[in-house]
Amino acid sequence: MKYENQNIEFKQEYTPEIRKEVLAFANADGGTVLVGIRKDGEIVGIADPDEVMLQIANSLKDSIAPDIMPFVHIQANEFEGKTVIEIHISTGTNRPYYIREKGLRPSGVYVRKGSSSQPMTDEGIREMIMQNSGSSYESCRSIRQDLTFDVLIKELEKRGIKLGAPQMKSLNLIGIDGLYTNLAYLLSDQCEVTTKVALFQGADKAVFRDREEFGGSILKQLEEVYRFIDLHNKTKASFIGLDRIDKRDYPVEAVREAWLNCCVHRDYSFSGSTIINIYDDRIEFVSLGGLVLGLELRSIFLGVSQSRNPNLAALFYRMRLIESFGTGVGKIQRLYTGMKRTPIFETAKGVFRVTLPNQNEDTVMDELFPDPSAVGMADTKRTLILQKELIMEYVSESGQITRKEAEELLQSGSTKAFRLLKELCTEGRLRVEGNGKQSKYVLRRM
Repeated sequence: MKYENQNIEFKQEYTPEIRKEVLAFANADGGTVLVGIRKDGEIVGIADPDEVMLQIANSLKDSIAPDIMPFVHIQANEFEGKTVIEIHISTGTNRPYYIREKGLRPSGVYVRKGSSSQPMTDEGIREMIMQNSGSSYESCRSIRQDLTFDVLIKELEKRGIKLGAPQMKSLNLIGIDGLYTNLAYLLSDQCEVTTKVALFQGADKAVFRDREEFGGSILKQLEEVYRFIDLHNKTKASFIGLDRIDKRDYPVEAVREAWLNCCVHRDYSFSGSTIINIYDDRIEFVSLGGLVLGLELRSIFLGVSQSRNPNLAALFYRMRLIESFGTGVGKIQRLYTGMKRTPIFETAKGVFRVTLPNQNEDTVMDELFPDPSAVGMADTKRTLILQKELIMEYVSESGQITRKEAEELLQSGSTKAFRLLKELCTEGRLRVEGNGKQSKYVLRRM
C-alpha cells in the first residue's frame, strides 16, 4: 500500500478527529481518507464497516460547517481480504469549512499541506473567505460567530428601528448561509477594529498631550471619538463693538463629516487602526484603504461616491447619520468658505487623509505677525513684551506656570502661549520641567 501524501491520509480506526482531515481536504484540493490502514501502510481492516460508516457520516454532518456532505462520498472496499472504508472528499465551494464547536479560528479551520493537516492562520482564513465569496469584506462570513449587539440594539431603538431576525437579514448582518457577516462583526460588541486619537502640543509630533484608543462596536467608537474631538475643539471669543462672537476651532459639521467618512469608507480588511491626529493648527483623519479601485482623487470633488462598504453606508443612512451619498466632501469645503486655509484631501496607496485647518489659528498668527500696514511693528513688539512680563509676574507670584495657565492668562490660543513660553526659555528667564501635559515653566536660577 502506498504511503500518505498530499491527497491520501491513513487512519487505523475511526476517531472523531477524522473530521479534521476531511475538512482539511475540502479546504484544499480534495483527497481520500482510508480508515483501516495504519500509518506505515499496513492494512488492518474494519470489523463492522456499516456501523463505522454511519458514525463517520453523522460526525461530519453534525460537526462541520457549512454543510460538507455534498462533497463527501463514503464507501467500503476490500483490500487483501480486509474491509477498508474510503472517504473521498472533493474541494468544497463554501470554503473555509470549520469545526462547528471551534468556530472560524485557527483551532477550527484546517488545510491539507503535504502529508498533514495544518491549522490556518487568521489571515489565511480571511483571504480564503474573500477568494471564495467573491464579495466585499463586509459581506463575507465573519470569523467570529459569538457576537452580541447591545450597542447596535440601543442605537437602533433610539431611532425607532427594530432588530429581529428579518431585519438582521435585510440589513445584511446575516448572510445566505445563515451566519454572521463581517458587517455584523463591525457593529458587534466584540469588534476588535480600533481608532487611535492623539493630541499633540504645537504643530508636530514632538510632544504628546493626550492619546486614547477606542474599540468595540463601530457605533460606539463613532460616538466616543466624536466626543473626544469635540472636547478639544475650543471656542475663541472675539468682539465687534459690544457684541461677542464665539467661533470653534473647527466647524462642528466638518468634523462630523470627516469622521463619518473615515468610518464608512475605510477598508476594514486591513487590521490597522484608523488614526486621528489633533495639532494646534489642524486635525488629520487618516483612513486605511485609499480610494475605491477605479476612482481618482479629482472624482470625489465632482460628487462621485462609490462606497467600499455599501451595506454599512446604507445602515448609516437609515439611522440618519449620513445624508445622500457623495455630499460629504462638498459640505466640508463649503464650511470653510472665506477662510484663509481650506481642507486638504490626500490619497496614497492604501490610505486616505483629510486635514481640517484650525479656523482660529489664522487669528493667532495675525496676533503674532500682524500686517505692518495695519498695525505698527513697534506696537506689536510692545504688546509681546507686555505679555511676556505678565507671564513673568505670574511665575514670580505662583512659582510656576503651565501652558494652559498661560493661555488663560493671556486670553490667547495654544500656539501663541507656547511660543512666548519658549522664547522666555530661550532668553534664559524661564526653564521647563517635565514633559507633555506635565510640563511646567519655572524661574531660571542664576
